Amino acid sequence: MSHAYLDPEDSLERQNEKLIQIVDALVRQVERGGSGSGEAYAQFRRAALLEEQVQARTAELETTLEMLNRSNARLAQAMRETEAARRDLSTAIETVQEGFAMFDPEGVMVMCNSRFGMHMDDIRDTLAPGLRFADYIDSVARSRALSLPLSETPEIWRARRLARHDDRHAIFNISLSGDHWVQISQHRTPGGGTVILQTDVTDMIRAERQARERMLDDQSRMARATLDHIKQGICIFDGRIRLAGWNDGLSQLMGVPMPRLRRGLPFPALWRMIEADFGFDGEMTREQLSAWVETPLARQPLRFAMRSEDRRFIDASAQQLPDGGFVISFTDITAERRAIDNLARANEALEERVRERTLELEDALERAERANASRSRFVAATSHDLLQPLSAANLFLSALVQDDPANRAVLGKAHDALHSVEAILHALLDISKLELGHASMDVGPVALDLVLGQLRDQFALQAEAKGIGLRILPCALTVTSDRTYLKRVLQNLIGNALRYTETGRVLVGTRRRGGAVAIEVWDTGPGIAEEDFQTVFREFARLNARASASEGMGLGLAIVERACAILGHPLDLASEPGRYTRFSVTVPVTEAQDRLESPAPASVAQEETGDRVALLVENDAELRRAMCHLLERWGVTVLDVDSGEAALALIAETGAEPDLLLVDQQLGRGLTGLDTIAALRELLPEGVVRPVRLVTADRSPELREAARRAGVTILPKPVGAEALRAVLDPSPGA
Repeated sequence: MSHAYLDPEDSLERQNEKLIQIVDALVRQVERGGSGSGEAYAQFRRAALLEEQVQARTAELETTLEMLNRSNARLAQAMRETEAARRDLSTAIETVQEGFAMFDPEGVMVMCNSRFGMHMDDIRDTLAPGLRFADYIDSVARSRALSLPLSETPEIWRARRLARHDDRHAIFNISLSGDHWVQISQHRTPGGGTVILQTDVTDMIRAERQARERMLDDQSRMARATLDHIKQGICIFDGRIRLAGWNDGLSQLMGVPMPRLRRGLPFPALWRMIEADFGFDGEMTREQLSAWVETPLARQPLRFAMRSEDRRFIDASAQQLPDGGFVISFTDITAERRAIDNLARANEALEERVRERTLELEDALERAERANASRSRFVAATSHDLLQPLSAANLFLSALVQDDPANRAVLGKAHDALHSVEAILHALLDISKLELGHASMDVGPVALDLVLGQLRDQFALQAEAKGIGLRILPCALTVTSDRTYLKRVLQNLIGNALRYTETGRVLVGTRRRGGAVAIEVWDTGPGIAEEDFQTVFREFARLNARASASEGMGLGLAIVERACAILGHPLDLASEPGRYTRFSVTVPVTEAQDRLESPAPASVAQEETGDRVALLVENDAELRRAMCHLLERWGVTVLDVDSGEAALALIAETGAEPDLLLVDQQLGRGLTGLDTIAALRELLPEGVVRPVRLVTADRSPELREAARRAGVTILPKPVGAEALRAVLDPSPGA
């Protein structure tokens, strides 16, 4: 029940007071007699219980008071220690030579020493704990001791200083009156407070200033000595366009009297003295120079020329300086200008001499080209004239070999000699056509296996006779080239390899290289030294002096090189003297690799060719007789005439219908061979297929194209017995 009278929120002392009052009230009620002994006893019991509770609460209160006393004692001790530490800290920061202040995270000053705010006596009284950081900055900004640049106001300084407060670490200097300097070191504490140290750096700044002034004085003396030493004239102007420095060269070059040069001299005054002797030489004007001088913020490097009346030339160069001033240098270029004038005159004379020599060289070159062309034409014409009797000699020898078996060996040697002469003439014709640009290139698909097979048949007996192994590997590729000249190139390379190889072997093979194929000719001959690589491709060059004229005149490789150049086939040479030589011709592979079928070579009919009539039109009597002799031996009736007109008259008079037409192209002043063939076709009956051959030593592309359009096959001179016999093949011909 006692709990109903007590408030648990009351302190123990208050609860004890209430219990004591309740007990007193109960005792007084009992003493007054109450309502009966039973009720009095019950109240007494309640009073006794309350007393026990009071005693228990009193004991608890005493314990609590004892603990509170001990805590107060420890708190008092801690406060004494804290106060002592504060006094020690104040004493410590007071001994620091720098100004010291600490602000809490809210920007309120916690403590500072007496040196904080040094050299600012007008605000020292405001620097005390409790001062806010912003107010501290306001006081400094308004202080009379703060020395600011002319361009900076206290408000600007205050804003810049507050902006630095956000930095975690900041170190900077401020200038104070009386030429004092203080370095401010501001740092943030881990708890977010701020510590500021102020260090007097006046002595350091003054020492640095003195050292800098001494250095500037030394540099000034060095600059002065340098300026006086150089040959240029120098004048330096400050930001107010007044003369700040010059050297002796200015007076010597520009004619300005030294006594009139002084510091602070305005630019216009100096320029008037310069203009007394010098004027502008070029597009520069006085107005342009004045505009450049009077616009300090937009000055670009300036250069102009000046000239005096006595023809002295000055090169002037003006340059902006960092402080808004500028420097002008004057250089005497009189000697250079005179040298340039002299050089220009010399160049003109030299150019005139060069023009004269160029004309002479052009004339000489033209004469040389005419001579070279004449030589090539002479070689071609001479070769053509020589082929006529050579053809006749070949045909007569072929007939003699059959008529005189006893002298077959001697006749065979004579036949071989004529073949050598024929090869030389063919080489001369080829080199002449290549030089004159008359080589006829019919570029198209060429089956390599057919070309290589023909070369294998051609050189097999020669290699066997010399005891040299010849191996020509087959190749199924089709390339893009001129069949005739590609075969001629490979003939020359293989012929050279067999000619100069004494022992060993010759190998011809192909090597695929992307979209092309390299046709390589290897031999185990004496080899070629690297310094002779270019020599072997020259005309009439033969490194092996033992080779006789019958074996060639050194034109083979010259023909190879020029033909490959015209065809665009890269030619490569590799050799190691004493071991090997390798020539390589790279030819593009055709995109369509269909196997090209070459027309089968005309086979010689084994049966007799009797009862056939041939019309032979040849103006060379010896060749005509030789061809008639062979044809008649083969059972062919020959109608021979010496001109196209005679052939037409013979056919018209006799009504003969020859089975074969052999017509020379060059028949003198009358009809040509093609004209004769066309006229004969008009006279002869239509519907009869007969072989027609145009016999000629002319290998020009124009004739070749004309024969193709006329549907006529060319039989080239010199005419061999095998080629002539092949015409008698009974298979139809054009």
